[in-house]
Amino acid sequence: MRIGGLEKLTLIDYPDHIAAIVFTSGCNFRCHFCYNPMLVWPNVSDDKNIEKGYPSISEESLFLFLQERVGKLDGVVVTGGEPTLHNDLPKFIKKIKALGYDIKLDSNGTNPEMLKKLITTKLIDYIAMDIKAPLAKYEAVVGVPVDFNKIKKSVTIIKTSGLPYEFRTTIVPGLLEKKDIAIMGKELIVGAEKWYLQKFKSDTELVNSQWRNQKSFTSKDMEEMASIGGEYSKLCVFRG
Repeated sequence: MRIGGLEKLTLIDYPDHIAAIVFTSGCNFRCHFCYNPMLVWPNVSDDKNIEKGYPSISEESLFLFLQERVGKLDGVVVTGGEPTLHNDLPKFIKKIKALGYDIKLDSNGTNPEMLKKLITTKLIDYIAMDIKAPLAKYEAVVGVPVDFNKIKKSVTIIKTSGLPYEFRTTIVPGLLEKKDIAIMGKELIVGAEKWYLQKFKSDTELVNSQWRNQKSFTSKDMEEMASIGGEYSKLCVFRG
């Protein structure tokens, strides 16, 4: 596994868990607003990342850290980039679970076959999937062609998995607007347990630098959109 980063402690990224976050390198999307560009570009050399302050981490170093934290951490969040791009993901997660950790997986839903494999082999305990946009706007938001059937299949797999899960959407002015919430709700979200609407964070390096320092929607706007989303999901709230 190519590991692009490690956050040693989080109290908010894995519900009801004290966790670490492992970031895998490489992503098949190019979302304009993504604030982890160092994890997105699979061909950026390690040396260049180190110069920018984004050193890669060896599996050996990661597992030494996780072994030292047994009994102190409850879980590990595996995120990216896009973790499901890596064929060795099941083996990687299995090694983490062998230490006694629960696993939360973050995914963009483009590899439903991998999601199903991880679920059926009981390698993950919580799933978070990003819903990027209404289907008509998806490619404009993620910057690449999209197989919508795979997105829809992943949504269905997650909803019927029997595992705790959440869907998440980052609301970026200029890419999404209030009317898109209902469209996403009808197309993908309807009947979901949880849907979080996330404020756009622009005060950092982004995949598309043109979006840096652009304004996000106000909290009032986000609350109104969450109210619309609540018509399609059992719980819909916004995260600041």
